[in-house]
Amino acid sequence: MKAPAAASDERTHNHHRTIDRVVRILEEVVHRPGTTFGELARILEMPKSSLHGFVKGLLANGWLHEQQDGSQYRLFLGPGVYSLILTSGQIRAGMVSNADLHELQEKLRAEVYLGVLVGDQLVYVAEAGSDPVAGFHPRHIIRRELLQSAGGKALLASKAEGWLADFLRRRPDAESDLISEFLSEVRDIRSSRIARNYTQNRTRYALASVLCDSTGKSVASVTVVGSAEDLLPRQEEIATELLRHIDMWQRRDVQPREAI
Repeated sequence: MKAPAAASDERTHNHHRTIDRVVRILEEVVHRPGTTFGELARILEMPKSSLHGFVKGLLANGWLHEQQDGSQYRLFLGPGVYSLILTSGQIRAGMVSNADLHELQEKLRAEVYLGVLVGDQLVYVAEAGSDPVAGFHPRHIIRRELLQSAGGKALLASKAEGWLADFLRRRPDAESDLISEFLSEVRDIRSSRIARNYTQNRTRYALASVLCDSTGKSVASVTVVGSAEDLLPRQEEIATELLRHIDMWQRRDVQPREAI
């Protein structure tokens, strides 16, 4: 009887063509933020028809973000990547730093969350003063449904009517009540720049607004969360302070990416 071969101490990891292509696309965008589709095709020496499918899929899942520059679209690393490395505590969206969030948290004496749109969900990428006991810690649940969060409502209200109508059409029947509630609030959200929401059997209350880039496009939501008993009596004061900080952040110059 032939003796079994000795087990190797080293595992062999084989490359997968599809995975390799996705990794190369992401690596090129990381090292060349703002690259165009044409530049990417030349660098990767990949057929444009194949590359187009990969890029569209990465855009749809939030791993890439495109920004119009004249007649061209430039590619940047998307917020979906940031959500995976939230625990580093070094990620920001646009012009907001972690120090900014902590300053606002201390000023308002409430939790502050920075969230971005990834696909059809809100993803928290940074927080200040979060309370794990309250069940609102983003490291436990980093993805939130847009219609069930103040930050999500703020981002939805900031979108163009066509985009918003398409999003609402895709919602399942089970969300019909949430859609009706949002539609009754959207005009006020747009005029006041503040979205509001109750959670956890109305024991928690949240106020949120959006942060926009230099073109006026929303890039993130900033949400203030706390007990309803504490925040409700102070909600107008909190809303004013939240908007003051956001307006200040929006006046800053922004770099394409921040070192981690």
